[in-house]
Amino acid sequence: MLDDTDAPDDIHPLFFGAPKTTEFRKLRKRLVQDVREAIDAYGMVTPGARWLVCLSGGKDSYTLLAILHELQWRGLLPVELLACNLDQGQPGFPATVLPEFLSRMKVPHRIEYQDTYSVVTAKIPQGKTYCSLCSRLRRGNLYRIAREEGCQAVVLGHHRDDILETFFLNLFHGGRLATMPPKLRNEEGDLLVLRPLAHVAEADCDRFARAMAYPVIPCDLCGSQEGLQRMQVKALLDEWERKVPGRRQKMFRALTQVRPSHLLDPDLFDFVGLAPLAESGPEPDIPEVPRLR
Repeated sequence: MLDDTDAPDDIHPLFFGAPKTTEFRKLRKRLVQDVREAIDAYGMVTPGARWLVCLSGGKDSYTLLAILHELQWRGLLPVELLACNLDQGQPGFPATVLPEFLSRMKVPHRIEYQDTYSVVTAKIPQGKTYCSLCSRLRRGNLYRIAREEGCQAVVLGHHRDDILETFFLNLFHGGRLATMPPKLRNEEGDLLVLRPLAHVAEADCDRFARAMAYPVIPCDLCGSQEGLQRMQVKALLDEWERKVPGRRQKMFRALTQVRPSHLLDPDLFDFVGLAPLAESGPEPDIPEVPRLR
């Protein structure tokens, strides 16, 4: 992992003005270690590949961009990074914030405007949640941009807490055990979707983005956020964490230590073929068990 020597603050314009406090340096080091751990654990890197790093303007995407550039500077991420923001036409979206920030930080980037917001509001009845259709349209555009830019991977800023919330959403509302995978191949098979922040706590992203004073754009511009099931799950996890600090990390660790033989999916584990080990000697003459009709 990393040695005890702190990197200089000027490794990249993204780190200009970084706080000198011990607390911040520990936070920064933890973020780098968590991201590198996830990249290594899930085999995300193909040397020489080109990554489309998707930015929403939220605290998570700023953290993702900065830590990937630090890993690249350290020689631990031998890929080319292209930042991308998809402006989906939400009312009040500050369209100049990210282009100006990325230019000032000397980050190669592409800004794309596609008014998917109008499409979503035309198709989704008032009062219903926009998120599902909005995310599908966003994903399709990001895949298109990645192909146009010669990228092999679309890199997203989902963190540990997003992954946990998705797990419980699927459990409570979808009737299945599933969540956001850290590495996924798209249906067409020509792109990977990567989540290098998979091991990173949301609170660490928030602390980092605040300490660096990045121009965070709020995530509730569409006005459809109240009462979402994800918010309810998030509140539940917050309450659990308040009562038992560290519970989120324990639950996340459980997702990395799955035992198919101790679940109930016959497609995942061969329960039918499971039988006691045969004892030595001739096999007993056991009559065939009749099938139920």
